[in-house]
Amino acid sequence: MTEINDAAVVAQLTELYLKYEKALCTNDIETLDNLFWDAPEVVRFGVTENLYGGDEVRAFRQGREVVNLDRQMYNLKVVTFGADTAAVTLEFRRAMDGVVRLGRQSQMWRKFPQGWKIVSAHVSLLPV
Repeated sequence: MTEINDAAVVAQLTELYLKYEKALCTNDIETLDNLFWDAPEVVRFGVTENLYGGDEVRAFRQGREVVNLDRQMYNLKVVTFGADTAAVTLEFRRAMDGVVRLGRQSQMWRKFPQGWKIVSAHVSLLPV
């Protein structure tokens, strides 16, 4: 039976997610690219875009506006399944055009020989 939420794996994924969050808020494209699986199967659904494959995810990162990226995250949950699969979810607050917006994010992570990678991600904002 697959072990759920092994403490060491949860700690490892939490640390990686916090690295991702820092890279996201500072527009560290290299780190973001390294954390995403570079494969045609990777998917990222954003607030305004649907991205399929590593090339589309990279192109989005390189072309996005880098103003006011900070956000306050809360309710971070990391659930691991064995030593090689995890789901990460959180809620966040972010000021956009002077309006505080509430959002949600979910990611599926998989451990490959080269390390943990995000294989699927989704970001959405709640209605104002």
